[in-house]
Amino acid sequence: MSIPAEFPGVTAVTKANVYFDGKVVSHTILFPDGSKKTLGLIYPGDFHFGTAKAERMEIVAGDCVVKLDGSDTRTTYTAGQHFDVAANSGFDISVSGGICEYICSFLD
Repeated sequence: MSIPAEFPGVTAVTKANVYFDGKVVSHTILFPDGSKKTLGLIYPGDFHFGTAKAERMEIVAGDCVVKLDGSDTRTTYTAGQHFDVAANSGFDISVSGGICEYICSFLD
């Protein structure tokens, strides 16, 4: 699976989603079929996110260490890799340096 470089024919929401005092920032993109994704940046730090819907996090650039809720395993993900998070769950994500860029897809 390759990480998309662009999404033609979408609507971009101009208002950013800002978390953790600006250390995580994303923008929502809306697809003609009604689905949505967010494109974001994670600056260095340790963060926890909860999920309502299942999500796929694709790493576009940089790297991060992730621990899914309910697991003791910490896994490093780099550009071109992804991880899935169950609905009504969450994950810890750590970025030690640089910026981690991601695409978050909301799965059905």
